[in-house]
Amino acid sequence: MELGAVFRRGVLAAAVGTVALAQGAAAQTWEMVAGALGGGWYTMATGMAAIIQENNPGLTIRVVPGGGLGNPTRVQNGVSQIGFGLDFLVSTAVKGGEPYRMPHDRIAHIGVGYSPTEHHMLRRTDGGPTDMKAILTMPGLRIGAPQGTSSDTLTLIYILRHLGTSFDQIRANGGRVVQGSYTDLAAAYADGQVDYLYVALARPAAMVNEIQRGRRPATLVSFPQDIRDHLSKEYGFSQGTIPAGTYPAPMQTGEVPVTTMDTVLVVSTTLPEEAVYRMVSTIIRNKDKLPAIHPSMAAFNPAVACKYPGAPLHPGARRAFAEAGCTM
Repeated sequence: MELGAVFRRGVLAAAVGTVALAQGAAAQTWEMVAGALGGGWYTMATGMAAIIQENNPGLTIRVVPGGGLGNPTRVQNGVSQIGFGLDFLVSTAVKGGEPYRMPHDRIAHIGVGYSPTEHHMLRRTDGGPTDMKAILTMPGLRIGAPQGTSSDTLTLIYILRHLGTSFDQIRANGGRVVQGSYTDLAAAYADGQVDYLYVALARPAAMVNEIQRGRRPATLVSFPQDIRDHLSKEYGFSQGTIPAGTYPAPMQTGEVPVTTMDTVLVVSTTLPEEAVYRMVSTIIRNKDKLPAIHPSMAAFNPAVACKYPGAPLHPGARRAFAEAGCTM
């Protein structure tokens, strides 16, 4: 989910900045919760907010870091008004399924397909097992993953549970689990604090490219078919590949089968219909600019973006997508 160096510097500057969007005569501030600093969602949120500002001055959108697991709850509770989410987690949140404590009845979606996301598992190249199952059950495993509110870590927990292990078991077996931002994880791998990483990032991922250019090489790990099938059946994940040539060797030497998911944007049901209509209409009109924010956003298709069954479609988004030819 990443850009070039110049844009990434702009993203960091925007962490404390604000972006404007039209909302009639009254100026307001809305918070958009994205992903971790250094990750694709944060880059996407800042870029989308910039496009909205250019076309709709009036409403300020403040971009803040978050995670796929916790973002629906932040919107549900009114802490954030807009949030990046994942298809399988938003659907689970609306129903109140595990790990959510209650149905999320105050969130609506404003489109799906903004960024297909591939799960990446990286391993050391200088020894140790190469198979995912052998890696995750080995004594002394040292692995890094994002913070606990992230979809990356939740998925890793699902996989570990399927294999009969856990973070606590890894530690009990003499291993280590390091958690932090994507930037922190890249540094932890480069410094030898961990030998394996688990992240979910749209390709090509800046963190993966950073490690590729670094002093300690890594290689992508294929997801076994039974693990992919388990995640699909039990939790609603999709399956896909990281195509050959996405990353140079030794990070990748061919197509890598992985688990995948997609990005859905959610908003508070309290947001005015007209304001949401203007925001979504702006995104639709400027869809050709989205790949410049991140290559994965080229997949966004307004003609089908409304067709997400996991949450109600906000009335303002319904109007905007209907004008683009998408109806439920």
